[in-house]
Amino acid sequence: MNDSTPYIVAVSSLLGLVIGSFLNVVIWRVPRKESIVRPGSHCPGCERDLTALENIPVVSWLALRGRCRGCGARISVRYPLVELGCAVLFGAIAAQYADSWVLPAYLVFTAAGLALSIIDLEHFLLPNRIVFPLSIAMVPLLALAALGDDDWHAFLRAIIGGLAAFLFMFVVHVIYPRGMGFGDVKLSWTLGLVLGWLSLGAVFLGLFLGFVLGAVVGIVLVAVLKSGRKTRVPFGPFLFTGTFIALLWGPSILDWYLGTSS
Repeated sequence: MNDSTPYIVAVSSLLGLVIGSFLNVVIWRVPRKESIVRPGSHCPGCERDLTALENIPVVSWLALRGRCRGCGARISVRYPLVELGCAVLFGAIAAQYADSWVLPAYLVFTAAGLALSIIDLEHFLLPNRIVFPLSIAMVPLLALAALGDDDWHAFLRAIIGGLAAFLFMFVVHVIYPRGMGFGDVKLSWTLGLVLGWLSLGAVFLGLFLGFVLGAVVGIVLVAVLKSGRKTRVPFGPFLFTGTFIALLWGPSILDWYLGTSS
């Protein structure tokens, strides 16, 4: 950790609060195929436009006690949780990559991953309106990181990781299409990119953790909640969780594993 790391973490966390507020708009509107630009923020119940003071992340929700000032409709606790969650994730990523130009790419990925995870949980959907722009944006952002860090080997490794992850997930989808939607396959290119920047081992680790987490939750649903085997479980959130774990602790986990297995 260098001297500037605490400041970068603090700024990134504050940025996460602001981005989290915008993500709430994305999470609500994108699945409904609405514009994320117009109209401005408004109450879904009475459609009253929100003032600037009503748009302060977390604080406004607490001040309004979770209700619209106009009609009194309840505002979901998800809104401040998304804002806080984005702030925490941004801070964690910044603490790990404060000294690298890859930080902007990872922050963009983190924001999109949070939005996609919640949308997938609520709608069983990974919208192309988010997945495709994210897939495209990661390439120039990682190229910028390679230029800034003077590490084009990492960029090449990221491309290889993206291709490897996509090929693997595509084969799994072809073999067992009921177990995985094609949205997860399209997403795998981006997951492989961001993990491949670290190492090809990180690509394997992130995907492996995603499958393990998905399997564990599936088993819990069947055994504890008495759900049938055909109960739908969105896979996207588990893939993102596995990826975030690999981004934050992947090198340490791989070093530990390789050290104990040798």
